Amino acid sequence: MTFTAISSNLGYPRIGEKREWKRALESFWKEEITKEQLIKETDKIRLKNLKKQQELGIDLIPVGDFSFYDHVLDTSAMFGVIPERFSYNGGKVDLETYFAIARGTKDAVASEITKWFNTNYHYIVPELEHAQPILTENRPLAFYKEAKEELGIDGKPVILGPITYLSLAKGYKEEEFDELLDVFVPLYLQILEELESAGATWVQIDEPIFGTKLDDAVIQKAKKVYTQFCEAAPKLKLILQTYFEHVINYESIIEFPVAAIGLDFVHGDSLQLIKQFGFPKDKVLAAGIINGRNVWQENIADKLSIIEEIKSITTIQDIILQPSSSLLHVPVTKKLEVDLNPDIKAGLSFADEKLEDITTLTKGCNDGEHSIATKIKTNQEQLARFNSSALRTNDQVRKELQSLDTSDAKRPLPFNQRIKKQQHELKLPLLPTTTIGSLPQTPVVRKTRTKWRKGEISNEKYEQFIKDNIDKWITIQEELELDVLVHGEFERTDMVEYFGEKLNGFEVTAFGWVQSYGSRCVKPPLIFGDVSFNKAMTVKESVYAQSLTEKPVKGMLTGPVTILNWSFVHDDAPRFTIQNQIALALRKELEALEENGIQIIQVDEPALREGLPLDERKWEDYLEAAVYAFGLATSAVKDSTQIHTHMCYSEFHDIYETIDALDADVISIETSRSHGEMVTTFEENTYEKEIGLGVYDIHSPRIPAKSEIIQNINRALQTIPPKQFWINPDCGLKTRNEEETIGALKIMVEAAADIRKEHLSYQKY
Repeated sequence: MTFTAISSNLGYPRIGEKREWKRALESFWKEEITKEQLIKETDKIRLKNLKKQQELGIDLIPVGDFSFYDHVLDTSAMFGVIPERFSYNGGKVDLETYFAIARGTKDAVASEITKWFNTNYHYIVPELEHAQPILTENRPLAFYKEAKEELGIDGKPVILGPITYLSLAKGYKEEEFDELLDVFVPLYLQILEELESAGATWVQIDEPIFGTKLDDAVIQKAKKVYTQFCEAAPKLKLILQTYFEHVINYESIIEFPVAAIGLDFVHGDSLQLIKQFGFPKDKVLAAGIINGRNVWQENIADKLSIIEEIKSITTIQDIILQPSSSLLHVPVTKKLEVDLNPDIKAGLSFADEKLEDITTLTKGCNDGEHSIATKIKTNQEQLARFNSSALRTNDQVRKELQSLDTSDAKRPLPFNQRIKKQQHELKLPLLPTTTIGSLPQTPVVRKTRTKWRKGEISNEKYEQFIKDNIDKWITIQEELELDVLVHGEFERTDMVEYFGEKLNGFEVTAFGWVQSYGSRCVKPPLIFGDVSFNKAMTVKESVYAQSLTEKPVKGMLTGPVTILNWSFVHDDAPRFTIQNQIALALRKELEALEENGIQIIQVDEPALREGLPLDERKWEDYLEAAVYAFGLATSAVKDSTQIHTHMCYSEFHDIYETIDALDADVISIETSRSHGEMVTTFEENTYEKEIGLGVYDIHSPRIPAKSEIIQNINRALQTIPPKQFWINPDCGLKTRNEEETIGALKIMVEAAADIRKEHLSYQKY
């Protein structure tokens, strides 16, 4: 029996090697370029990405994975699922409407944004209330034709599957799922039929929702849907693509009548599932063999062994070799990292390098291991260089961790006793106002930081520049009459990268950017070994800010869970061990802040929820470890020192107990885009600590009306007592300009004052 391997990719980074995509988008939003110029520039980026994959030797090149903002929003636009407030009148959705949904307008709030499964990528949540789905354009077909006509590539169209799309949407009742699915199926059928007519061979339908637990009824309904797909376009080879975890309903999914099934062999236990339940001999196995979510080079010989094991336990004749997920989650190429420590660089593999590994493995499968002997030798040498680096091991921090026990991760006094001491010290008013931490990172701030990094301005001049900005914004915050101030984080590039630059065991890249949401790109640091504290990281700026005002200034740190989840962590050390090492380092930073007179310290954990494994059976271990690490970082401070934390858009109702167990004195949660839905979590549970539910959306370039903010505050106060409630934006303000920031905060403080008067007047009676 002939065994044939085919190379494939699931998706390529959109942003360009040097974020050309980001700059084009933001130039368009600032009206510096026209829509035609934006389209021309992004066309060029997209075709370059396709050509690169072609040159790397990928057989099945994805088309349709490109986006102007988000692939879930692309799907909504393709099906005309446009919220009523955007006045959509049918037909192809124009870019102005598309961006309005994502970013909001003066008169319409943006759609909700939340995390894409357990990644740091954010998607725009589809709103199906009042929706009348139609096919506004066959987007996959357009991209398929473009690749064929421009580059001669017979591409593999990528489509977000209907089960996942509906599962991620809002605005309908659970019992309406089947009915809605029946509405969308004919639209998918039309897409597939037209792709078949155009000559497409392979089509990738992404269903990552199958990595979660679904009811049997949903699985059976999905099977009928995919039967319809295959019957409508029998010449197409459909790949039912899963990723991020093993398939929970594996036995049922492998019975779907598709040509191929994509499984993740990096995360979860897909190999074990095949051993236990087999794999259909009449289907192609699309094996996600190279990690699509991390940046560390893998052992090619080991991967070949896994492929050989798959061959030995199945009767399949063909295998597709591919990354475990879209490469959207990793940087483009390590070739640009010319200044990186050579030992660390030897262990790296970004998107382009991962595709090289895929083509190498494909050749090894088809022509024998000897045909890639040179590649294997180089791979082994690079791994040996990385693994033997003395930079990777720190015995001292390992000893420190071993000396700790559970009591070191708990504050001595319970909250109801701590809060009395904090109220006595801080003397804050009812419904205190604050911001989340960062303030506008203007072009001047960014350019000055770049000049300093290049050595074009001195350390002294740069430090004075930071002080000048802190001084300016402390004055602005006092004039706005905010109650708790922040220093603004002008010295920080990113809330995780900044700490990666300061802690031992981290390395930062020059061009290691990945998309987070919209044009917002982040540069996750690399955790290559043991993590330890070096010296104070935030004390100088916090103390300077506090010296300028009588009002409390928050110390601002990123928490251990978020630093871990938003970094690229080498997988040869247990993640929870590294997490605790980070927590131990932060513990020392909190002690330093407190020793220098900082009475409020915010330890942000926006990534806590997103890091949950898709398999709920793994939740308990993850959440227990998160609570311990947060406690380890924060429990050494005095009872009178107030600990805050902040969390980003996510579904929190299922981890409510964990949020409570963190034992933060004040938690702020990003909720404005969900239009108060988060409040229901606190209606169903009794929460005794203090909380701020974000009262306006900072991701949207608009200044909210006071009535909107008052409505959001009053909605929360129906459930949360005023004495527990803080008023704040829903996230940091670094991406907003000064005019938007000052205007929105002014209205927020006015709204807080109005409501405060109402409650104080009521209390008199």
